[in-house]
Amino acid sequence: MTKKMLLGLGSDELRRLAADFSEKEFRGKQVADWIYRHGCRRVRDMANLPSAFKMKLDESWDVGRSKIEKVGKGRDGTFKLLLQPYYGELVETVGMPYEERFSCCVSTQVGCPVGCAFCATGTGGFKRNLAAGEIIDQVLTVGEIAIQEKMLAPEGRVSHVVFMGMGEPLLNYEATLAAVRLINVELNVGMRNITVSTIGYVPGIYRLAKENLQLTLAVSLHSADDALRRKLVPGMTRYKLQDIIDACRHYFRETGRRVTLEYCLLKGVNDSQTEAASLALLLKGLNCHVNLIPFNEIRQSNFRRPEPAGVMSFRQVLEDAGITVTQREQKGSGIQAACGQLRRQAVSG
Repeated sequence: MTKKMLLGLGSDELRRLAADFSEKEFRGKQVADWIYRHGCRRVRDMANLPSAFKMKLDESWDVGRSKIEKVGKGRDGTFKLLLQPYYGELVETVGMPYEERFSCCVSTQVGCPVGCAFCATGTGGFKRNLAAGEIIDQVLTVGEIAIQEKMLAPEGRVSHVVFMGMGEPLLNYEATLAAVRLINVELNVGMRNITVSTIGYVPGIYRLAKENLQLTLAVSLHSADDALRRKLVPGMTRYKLQDIIDACRHYFRETGRRVTLEYCLLKGVNDSQTEAASLALLLKGLNCHVNLIPFNEIRQSNFRRPEPAGVMSFRQVLEDAGITVTQREQKGSGIQAACGQLRRQAVSG
């Protein structure tokens, strides 16, 4: 029988759990410290807990850490982990070193129900939602590997977390939000250093706005034309582009946080200057910035990465319209770091 999972419970919940075992509540805070600050993988290794408490706790509870199935390392320091989470299947997470920060990209679902035409995750279909503890486990595991590889000091930690891996976070809303709060409180990652990405699930954007959190909302558009977007994002055709932009305006009014708009550039598909002009018109008056993502090519795909000159031309049209534009630094292309690539390879054999 699978034990219950301690990962995903915050300090307050663990204090109450300790009280349920007739222990003083501070024992629950000790459990939280072992899990979230020391990265302990087994209840029996929590050294300062009374032996009787550990034995009782271990009978029905497990920390809930994942098993590392594969590690892929890139020349730029980026690494991708293929993990078997506590409740089974396989998921991916990525560690990304930068000069002044260390970032982790986490998955929220096994597979994805949206099925974007250019994304490897969608080709494998949807399996299940991840629990909050299985999401935060990814951050802990990335931190472990980064320390082992001396990318972080022994007392170092992941400083930025991006919910932009496998799955649609806002379709797994409760677990995503619980993980966000745990990452903020238990792992001490600043809320402004947490990004939640959505393909444009409009009800989820309105719901997240009510939380009034100071995280960053990233919305993936990939086209300024509804017909083309329906082809590229077949699992999210219910909401038109104007519905998504209206939700983004509402999000900014409620939170005061500028929205990031993600745009994956596909050669000959959505990278023309005409498309850029349409995008500029769509975004007129919205407090946002656009993050351009030249396609990270995957096997068995007809889509291609645009030439640098084409990216610059697209960017120039947006900047001439007064829109702030960034371009994502490509990391991990040599280790199949695009969402779903490593898992698809493992599942297909």
